[in-house]
Amino acid sequence: MIQTVRHFALISSLAGLLTGLPAGTTRAGEQIKVPSGIDVSLHEILADDLMGELWLRFRYVAPRIGKNVGKVTFDIAVIDIDWLCQNEAVPYVQAKALEPARVVVSMSDREMEFGTPDPEATQFFGAYRLQDDRCIWEEY
Repeated sequence: MIQTVRHFALISSLAGLLTGLPAGTTRAGEQIKVPSGIDVSLHEILADDLMGELWLRFRYVAPRIGKNVGKVTFDIAVIDIDWLCQNEAVPYVQAKALEPARVVVSMSDREMEFGTPDPEATQFFGAYRLQDDRCIWEEY
């Protein structure tokens, strides 16, 4: 619960930075074509304070991910997650002049409230540090 309180406190303090996406950046609900060819849409961007560090969370919905027949599995989706970090998160961070300690890119098969478990949902994550305008994968 403390993390949630800090999360919302930081969001309040960064409200000006997180409102209005830079030109060329995807808007919430807008479809993005990723390398695997599936449709992905931006659900939300969240700022989080984890032990005094800024973490930005780019949350996407990708209905075609999962383990069922015809679904995109993690080994394919991870390429899309890397691509989203480099082509969506990096330009956003640059335009807003932010210096996050980490950027987390997530894809879920449905919209979900942050921090609320849904055992039926499929979610994939990638955590990155940004260095020289590049996404460097970090173990989560």
